[in-house]
Amino acid sequence: MRPARALIDLDALRHNYQLARELSGARALAVVKADAYGHGAVRCASALAEEADGFAVACIEEALELRAAGIRAPILLLEGFFEADELALIAEHELWCVVHSAWQLEALERARLARPLQVWLKLDSGMHRVGFHPADYRAAHQRLLACAQVGKIVLMSHFARADEPDCPCTAEQLAVFQAAREGLAAEVSLCNSPALLGWPQLFPQQRPSDWVRPGIMLYGATPFAQPLALAERLRPVMTLESQIISVRELPAGEPVGYGARFVSARPTRVGVVAMGYADGYPRHAPTGTPLAVDGQPTRLIGRVSMDMLTVDLSDLPQAGLGSRVELWGAQVPASTVASAADTIPYQLFCNLKRVPRSYTQGS
Repeated sequence: MRPARALIDLDALRHNYQLARELSGARALAVVKADAYGHGAVRCASALAEEADGFAVACIEEALELRAAGIRAPILLLEGFFEADELALIAEHELWCVVHSAWQLEALERARLARPLQVWLKLDSGMHRVGFHPADYRAAHQRLLACAQVGKIVLMSHFARADEPDCPCTAEQLAVFQAAREGLAAEVSLCNSPALLGWPQLFPQQRPSDWVRPGIMLYGATPFAQPLALAERLRPVMTLESQIISVRELPAGEPVGYGARFVSARPTRVGVVAMGYADGYPRHAPTGTPLAVDGQPTRLIGRVSMDMLTVDLSDLPQAGLGSRVELWGAQVPASTVASAADTIPYQLFCNLKRVPRSYTQGS
């Protein structure tokens, strides 16, 4: 069997969820959209089922997969519904639903549902993707209060630049939200992972009735480009690993891989790893991207191909056929690999495919 695999540490997942609750003092929806950022939504939700206050997904398809797997906790649809016909299913499966647009509000007012929905009313406080304009927010809230199809209402927004610790935009968005919701008595949900980890001064212990929405931090990766004290408390959940399947001894001046992007400057021992961009490893990771072989740090060399990549074994004489290679994990942070490849750990995880996942309860 091909040795590439992703090890998923469910104890680390639970640790990171508890950290989100500790930092906020509020309830936490575990964000498991996009197949739990490539970690497996059903297995991750099941691992958190006894302690999570609820879950958040992008769309109804993701929610129904969790319901079919026996997840009974609240599930929030972060994008709401895409067609009015979904409302009956949302009510049937007791899902919570974001309302971010006038057409959704109008569809709710026209609907006839078996039970009222819990609605999360989204404000566009400055991200400018979806959400009601601040001038329209109070009126939308009043219409929801008057709507027979709506039960509880939660007020929410989303931060655009909370992963930039010196940027004033997060404080500015918070001020917009506070002004728009002034006088509205309701639970509130604002903090994503960057807000929880990077802005404790803006969000001291919140009300126990409020909500946070940890996403990338659940999986043990930092959303920040620079070191951050709170992020150091995260535990990586995924270890992407494979093995050395071939070794070459090259003299100086020899190219390696497609396009001859790497040419040996000295006699070089090259290890070939069963891992490539078809598995989700970033094709544009450059020579020098860190990895570890048998626990020893080394570097990627040459261009990543579909099924294989090459690593420098020149200073690792004990490494050879069958040696374990960590592409990212506890020793090689996913954020470090992402930075080298000019991407983000979110994309690394979500791009994972073909690689079988193996679940453990910790090391």
